[in-house]
Amino acid sequence: MGLTIIEKIVQKHLLSGEMKSGNEIQVSVDQTLTQDVLGTMAYLQFQALGADKVKTRSVSYVDHNTLQSGFENADDHIYLQTVADKYGITFSKPGNGICHQLHLERFSKPGDFLIGGDSHTPTGGGAGQLSIGVGGLEIAGAMASGKFYFTMPKIIRVNLEGRLQPWCSAKDIILEVLKHFTTKGNVGTAIEYGGSGLPYLTVPERATITNMGAEMGITTSIFPSDEVTQTFLKAQQRLEDWSPLAADEDAVYADEITIDVSAIVPNIACPHSPDQVVTVESIEGLPVDQVLLGSCTNSSYKDLLIAAYMMQGHKAFDRVSFGIAPGSRQVQEMAMQNGLMTTFMDGGARLFESACGFCCGAGQSPKSRGVSLRTNNRNYKGRSGTQDADVYLVSPETAIASAITGVITDPRKFAAKYNLAYPTIELPAEYIINDTLFIKPTCNPDTEVVIGPNIGAPPKNQPYPDTLEAKVGIKLGDKITTDDITPAGSLLKYRSNVPKYSEYVFSFIKPDFAKTCMSNRDAGIASVIVAGESYGQGSSREHAALCPMFLGVKVVLAKSVERIHSSNLVNFGILQLTFVDSQDYDSIEDGDTLVLDNLHQGIKSGKVTIFNKTKNRYIKAVSSLTERQKEILLAGGFLNFLLDA
Repeated sequence: MGLTIIEKIVQKHLLSGEMKSGNEIQVSVDQTLTQDVLGTMAYLQFQALGADKVKTRSVSYVDHNTLQSGFENADDHIYLQTVADKYGITFSKPGNGICHQLHLERFSKPGDFLIGGDSHTPTGGGAGQLSIGVGGLEIAGAMASGKFYFTMPKIIRVNLEGRLQPWCSAKDIILEVLKHFTTKGNVGTAIEYGGSGLPYLTVPERATITNMGAEMGITTSIFPSDEVTQTFLKAQQRLEDWSPLAADEDAVYADEITIDVSAIVPNIACPHSPDQVVTVESIEGLPVDQVLLGSCTNSSYKDLLIAAYMMQGHKAFDRVSFGIAPGSRQVQEMAMQNGLMTTFMDGGARLFESACGFCCGAGQSPKSRGVSLRTNNRNYKGRSGTQDADVYLVSPETAIASAITGVITDPRKFAAKYNLAYPTIELPAEYIINDTLFIKPTCNPDTEVVIGPNIGAPPKNQPYPDTLEAKVGIKLGDKITTDDITPAGSLLKYRSNVPKYSEYVFSFIKPDFAKTCMSNRDAGIASVIVAGESYGQGSSREHAALCPMFLGVKVVLAKSVERIHSSNLVNFGILQLTFVDSQDYDSIEDGDTLVLDNLHQGIKSGKVTIFNKTKNRYIKAVSSLTERQKEILLAGGFLNFLLDA
């Protein structure tokens, strides 16, 4: 029996365990990446492990908190640069670009195993690299050991047949895929792309598709490494990194679906979830207040080329706030040299720094009740920084057409109105290479690591108790995101200050949550979070587990929990339980007192009985931890586990 692409890469890196879906396995890691929001805590944890040098090819990017309002972000940046220099990590300075776009350009390598402290790390799958998003603590462990544990996913093949019609793009493809898979119910799954349509998709287009695989909650997505990949790496002057990689003809998949790419029309994801996908045509005419082109999903040179072509001779509608953020310094420099930036400026665009920016709520929040069209990957309620705004996810083509007309516009109709032929876009045979803002480490053990006043040591948890009395701190519905748990935007600067950031946990849902949990904690009472389906979807931010842990949360009781967040809960010593009977979810109320006895045995067996003292009712729950995760949880978290090993 042949192997899939993912199986081939895993087999090459396998250290222990059986390569079978559902099994926990240990693999060697080639590369790691972090971004500044999660990187500070990851490197503090790495230092706590006492390692002398990283054992992986590691890159530390600064791309989220580039707006230096106050001392906090600047302090984080100098910490990240000095710790990188000391321990052998390449440092990407602010302004160099977005980690996933940069890593694709300068470090992606077919067949390599990459883990990254950001949920959109699977972007690298567009170049045939097995790339998985994880929590920062797992990054720290991998940098110290060169090893990583994860659950082998079941692999689904998605065949892309045919060729996109004019004015349709890779963004429309991934939105079509999201229609099929939705944002929940895909834990433990990975996607491999194949089919006759692959030769027509460039690596940047493939990366758009693998990037938004994160919105489905899957482990990763990947494309083969073929002549298209070879062309891209050659243009990046990294031909030596290319190697062919494809699934065997007799590879076996858990499932296989086919999408007729030629039948895809311009799509749009409506508020407030990436899977609320309809055709652009079906909601045409809705007035637009803001249009933003950028993010790690759609800020490549190809994206800017098509946008500039459409913009020629036009300007943004007077009422529309229109802005563009190139994905990397390379993209920005090429766009400047080739006149694209002049075209955008003539069209009324605001030009933003090469950074995540508006995608993570770090600037450019829309007006109250505003309608914002964005080419990024997430449109959760409030993520933009404006709680009552409606954010729609679109392709560059739809974004530009709508910016010019002032209403949501199908780019096909825009082209017909202005007699605009779809261009043949030729990507450069050789990209401009500007690695000026990549700082190579000296690995000098005497380098002083600068720790500013906003940066605190990573808090440690206590070993898990055998008996627990706890109060329900909050009861939530379905599809609670990590943005809901720990808001982004202007609060990102507190990521290095856990006590301060913890004050804002669930602040937009239950403003007194942190205060209530702290009061319980001071009284020796733990807190429980109760949730519905797909709890913890979205960003990989480990603070969504770390901050609740700091507040005294010991249990998350939910109908289901998403993959990265589930791992983060274990890593910070929070027991994740799933209802056996969904009716028990209905019976619990905010403030109920729950008693969990004989927990050590319950964790080991995977079966826990909870007594709702308030309702005088027993609740059955289960956990699906691996044997190693059980040991981590009982130790009080991954940091304790590693230090005790």
